[in-house]
Order: sequence, then structure tokens, then C-alpha cells
Amino acid sequence: MAFLEKLLGKKKPALKARCPITKEQIENGFGYLLTTAQVIASKKYWDMIMTEPETLSYSVSHFKNQESGTRMRSLIFEKYSSVDKPWMISDSCINLFENIDKKSAKDNAKKWWQTEGAYVPDNTGPALTALEPSLYQTWKDYAVLEAGRTRIELH
Repeated sequence: MAFLEKLLGKKKPALKARCPITKEQIENGFGYLLTTAQVIASKKYWDMIMTEPETLSYSVSHFKNQESGTRMRSLIFEKYSSVDKPWMISDSCINLFENIDKKSAKDNAKKWWQTEGAYVPDNTGPALTALEPSLYQTWKDYAVLEAGRTRIELH
């Protein structure tokens, strides 16, 4: 079959990866592969997400005790915590995640590249299914109720 593909010029497209945070291209063999549970278990990550230009107004509303802001922050948490595929994170973003083993995450990324994206680490899937319910709730509470508090000025 490979001979015919070469003969006919059919080539499988090269595997590509982009960091979901910066959207930067990650070169083959590089990056860090994290599960959704690992991603959402980071204060630095949530502080960044909840103070980005697209989400800042919701955070300001939340800290002004407006229910709509809190509701939107909850929806943002649900969006990110329900991702069912592993996350390929770039070198420039890996320091947002305080609670991970970088060597293991780098090794998992290499396995992902070697298997052309087929490899998935243990506990891959939505955070609610990968974390103990109390731990999931702890991270949800931080993301929705506290994330970004120190970065926001209320007038």
C-alpha cells in the first residue's frame, strides 16, 4: 500500500499541534501532554484565564457581586473542565501548571508524537470523571469564586 501511495502521490498529512493557550505551533517531538484534570488543577492557569481580555468583564462583575459575572465564570470553568482529549502545552505555557511532573508530561508528549496523536495518558477525559468529587469541587470553587482576585482593581 505504501508503494501505491508513493506512486499515486497520496501522502498522509503531517501531524500538527497547537498550544490551546497561545495558539503557537508546537514542533514535532516537543511540548507537554497534560490531562484536563492536570490543567484545571492550577491556580496560575485560572488566574490567567479569568483575567484575559475576553473574560475580564465577567471577573469584574463577579467581584462586584453581580450574579451574571459569577454565572459566566462558572460556564467558563465547565467549558475547560469538560475537555475530553489531552492538552498539548507549549514550552512557554508549561509554567502555568504548578502541580505537574514536567518530565512525565514531556515523555507523554513524545509518546503522543510517536503514535501520531493516538496516545492518551491515564485519567484523560473530563476533569469530573478523572478527579475525586471533592477535589474537583475545590478547583471549581477556586476558578469560579477566587481566580484573578489579586489582578483586578475594583473602582
